[in-house]
This record gives sequence, structure tokens and C-alpha cells, in this order.
Amino acid sequence: MIVSSQPVSPAAPLSRRDQILAAAAELFARHGFHGVGIDDIGAAVGISGPALYRHFRSKDAMLGEMLTSISELLLDGGQAIAARHGTGTDAGPGDLLGELVGFQVDFALDNPALITVQERNLGNLTDPDRRRVRALQRRYVEVWVQAIRDVVRDVDEPSARAAAHAVFGLINSTPHSRHIDRGEMAALLRRMALAALLGQRE
Repeated sequence: MIVSSQPVSPAAPLSRRDQILAAAAELFARHGFHGVGIDDIGAAVGISGPALYRHFRSKDAMLGEMLTSISELLLDGGQAIAARHGTGTDAGPGDLLGELVGFQVDFALDNPALITVQERNLGNLTDPDRRRVRALQRRYVEVWVQAIRDVVRDVDEPSARAAAHAVFGLINSTPHSRHIDRGEMAALLRRMALAALLGQRE
């Protein structure tokens, strides 16, 4: 699975495959998928372009694994949060929604290159990879839809789904608007996202 582009401690070195994916994410975010060649990615990790083919069969395969991994990570995280709140905890549905918001905020702030690549490059996936990513994304959205409807009792399913997508748009805009430090930005995004979601009750 693709790893965060954040610095990793010496105790947890990246595999060569993960180094390639992290470097490709940064380059795709900066220059676009079509603006980056295999040689560019190889140079970023200190190997020749052709040597990348020992790890990935093509640049398309690299992008497919990158975006599939993002979607799997988000789905797994969202489902784990929902499961914790569905196993007899004292937390209410609002706490579940707050934790989902915090999870998405942290992912967006910690992985700006991946967020940018996901936003801009779905159309560059092969058809099988695009179908898989879309299916994973739909399942992640459904976790949010259920959480929103548990809190905002009178909201219908289409409105809850639209609200979830709107909040993703708010949170995922952060790669383009990092004007304050990370902690302040996280707190601001959490407040704004929850205000937007809970405001539906009025």
C-alpha cells in the first residue's frame, strides 16, 4: 500500500517500491501525469528510468496502484471508525461524525500530493483501475452518509450524500490553501466541516 509522503523515521524506512510511489505522487501533483516521464521518476529515487520496470509494468500501473491504495486506505479507516462506534461504546453518532471528519482532515493535511493526484488524475486511470477506485470511493461515501443520517435525522439519503461530497471538497482543498500552520488548519477544517454538516439540522 502506498505510504504517506511525510518524512519517515529511520526506524521505518520505505521500501524501494514505496519510494517510487511517493516520488511519483509528488511529481504527478507538481507537473501532471502526462508531464512526468519514467526517467523523471527514476531520477527522483536515484535509479534509471528502465529500472522502474522491475517494480511496475508501466506508469499507468503506478498511478493505478497509487489511487487504488488511497481509496483502500480511506475506506478501511472509515469502516474501522464506524465499527468502533457500533460496538457498544458510549459515544453518540455525533462523535462518529466528528471522528470521520478528523480522519479525513488528517489524511488531507498529511498527504497533499496524494490528494492533488486523486483530484486531477482519475481520468488517466485504465478502465479496470477506474472502476475499482470508483467502487471503493462509493463505499467510503456510504460510511459518511450513514453517519450524517444518524445525526441529522430528517435528512434524506441524496442530501446526505451531497453533503458528504461537499465536505470532501472543503477538506481536500487544503493542498491549495496552506496559509496557517498544520494544527491551526486542522482545527479550522474540523470546525468548518462539522458546522456545514450539522447546520442541516436547522
